[in-house]
Amino acid sequence: MQVLRRRLALGAGLALVIVAVLSLVRPADHAVKEITLPLRHEDVIRQQAAAKKVDASLIAGVIYTESRFRDQTSRAGAKGLMQLMPDTADYIARKSGGTKFERADLATPQINIAYGTWYLRYLLDKYKGNTILTLAAYNAGEGKVDEWRANAAAKGEKFKVADHIPFKETRDYVHRVLSARSEYRKKYARELGLP
Repeated sequence: MQVLRRRLALGAGLALVIVAVLSLVRPADHAVKEITLPLRHEDVIRQQAAAKKVDASLIAGVIYTESRFRDQTSRAGAKGLMQLMPDTADYIARKSGGTKFERADLATPQINIAYGTWYLRYLLDKYKGNTILTLAAYNAGEGKVDEWRANAAAKGEKFKVADHIPFKETRDYVHRVLSARSEYRKKYARELGLP
């Protein structure tokens, strides 16, 4: 029994030392935030949000949902933090007055976030500020969203809520981005330059 008490005391002491060291290195709440809801490139996100008048928490929510802030290429060929298809990036480069870029540039956070944010702004303008339609188009493509809206209009209905999206993947995507945006607003308002 005495050996057990010593081991428990030693374990508790070791745990306290670890917590103390971690709190000196980085505040505990920030470390937990970083694990559960990572944020990288916040300076680029803030700059692009301001330049293109897009909510920084929406940009962060899209990045989190698309890539968890990791540079990667999807099976479909989407690239980078905001998972842009190369053809979409070519279109954005032409429309935004950007210089010719190499597709490998989509792995550069500054370029990927700039192009992804430009595309969000374009979709927000096209869909008159409707975030749900914007996110659905970001995921499934403008053509699909326009088709869904036309089908709803033919039935005398309005297509404006996420639950009207016929593709489960896109419906789930919209819900995940909106949820992530809400969490980024709550947990990273200062880092994202939000009021």
